[in-house]
Formats: sequence, structure tokens, C-alpha cells
Amino acid sequence: MHSTAFIVFYSASPSFSEPVGLRRTLAAAGHEVLSEEPFTGIGRTGARWEVVGSVRQLRALVNPLDGQLARSEDPELRGTAIAVVPAELVHAKKLLLVMDVDSTLIKQEVIELLAAHAGKEAEVAAVTELAMRGELDFAQSLHARVATLAGLDATVINEVRARLELADGAAELIASFKNAGHHVAVVSGGFAQILDPLAADLGLDFARANDLVIVDGQLSGTVSGTVVDRAYKEEMLRSWAKELGVEIGHTVAAGDGANDLDMVEAAGLGVAFNAKPLLRDAADARIDLPRLDIIADLVGIS
Repeated sequence: MHSTAFIVFYSASPSFSEPVGLRRTLAAAGHEVLSEEPFTGIGRTGARWEVVGSVRQLRALVNPLDGQLARSEDPELRGTAIAVVPAELVHAKKLLLVMDVDSTLIKQEVIELLAAHAGKEAEVAAVTELAMRGELDFAQSLHARVATLAGLDATVINEVRARLELADGAAELIASFKNAGHHVAVVSGGFAQILDPLAADLGLDFARANDLVIVDGQLSGTVSGTVVDRAYKEEMLRSWAKELGVEIGHTVAAGDGANDLDMVEAAGLGVAFNAKPLLRDAADARIDLPRLDIIADLVGIS
């Protein structure tokens, strides 16, 4: 039996049907399209094609086309993307989705919200940008940014928590995975004091973040324990998958910055969500639209 994989494409344009040249490119290389399943969602329309061929073969054909779409300045192609998704992942009975939090699950960067209370938001935002681009070691940048919070009353944690906004489509994505019997977790370079209550409210299976040290009701400007950096995020992906009995090939990891690189590369499907260039180039799929539930489209979960 021939191996197959799924080619998934979508666009923000309601008149979009399929990427120009995709069908011709596949046919010229001898890859038969076995089935075509259209889908629509808020802000996008697209389709999943099951195609004869290996993931490696199909990505070699599709990735150059996706690169052209990413660089296109045609407004009709805004947000258009193509990805190749392993068939084993689409057909898996149990999946694990692991997401970053800041600028992925939520719209904000929590460290910047905290820093605003200390009058250091611009300073911290500049360091965050360098870290997410991979131009600065994450652990060093975290310690430097957290140091600016020293002396803040711990009540700012509650104030920041109340300001969090989920990414568009985040609640829908989590519900679709959970309703289908899959698992969802988050791992963050942010802070457990803010993340843990959010994860509980969302019914997530696991959550892991850094711990802010609080002394006499004030932030000390330090964190305790192992810093949640890119290596630690991959470690948690693998650990949670093992605990749940999920094969690593049946995992999905999504994030936006360099700190997510290792888990995105390790997962069965790595997704760059409105991401920095370093992560976009390494991921299996990119989402350049502000809808996190496109991840469900990629793996065929309605």
C-alpha cells in the first residue's frame, strides 16, 4: 500500500479555492490526490487533500509554494498557507497538543504587563523581542526582566491575571481537542502564579511555568527552580506524552518565538503561530492569521 499524507491549505479570502500551481505540481511529480475535504471557519476557508506520497516528498514540493505565498504582497493571498501533515497524526486516536502561552494562547506578554506596573514596560519589551528572535539567551533575559519587578506588591499578579485575553479561537481549539478525546497542555516562560488558575479554568491537562519568588507580600525580582527555556519545553512535551501514552509522532506543538523552537521541532507537527522568523523557518506549518483554532483544521478536528 502506498503511503499518504495530508496537504492542508487555507486563506483569509472567501473566494479562495486552492493555491495556484499546487495540483499541477503534484501531478507532474506523480502524486495522486485521493480525496478532497473542504472546510470553513471564522476568517478562513480551505481544504484537506489526502495525497499519495511520503511527508518528506510532499514537503519538498509544497514548501517552496508556501514560501511564495508567505512572501506575496497580493492582498487576496493574505494569510494563505499550505502545510503537509502526517496521515498517522490525522488518524491518531489520541493526540497531545502543547502550546506556548504568551502571544500564543493569550494575546499579551505577561512579563510586559507586570513591568508596566514598575514603569519598565518599554525596557522589558525590548529585551523580550530580542529573546523571542533568538538573539539573546532566554534564561539570561528572563532573569534580567524579572529583576525589574523587584519591590512590586504581589497584588499586581491578580490585576494582570484579570487583564489576560485569550487568543482568538483559543477556547474553540481547546474545546475541539477535548471533545474529541485528545489532551491539551501549556508550557510557558511566564509565571505559574498567573498561568495555573488560567489552565484550571480552561480544563487543561498540564501546565508548567516559572515560579515568581514572593517575600513579605512583594515580588523579590527572582524566580525559583529550573527556568522554563526551550530545552525544558521540549522535555515537558516528551514527558507529558510518555505519561499519557501518546507517541511523539502524535503530538502537536505551537508557539511564536525562539523559546519554542525545540518543542516545535520535536513534535509530530510543529506550528509557528504568527511567529518570529527563526521559528517560522523551522516549523512544519505556519499560521499568519489571528485564529489559533486553525490548528484544529490542520489535524482534521472539527
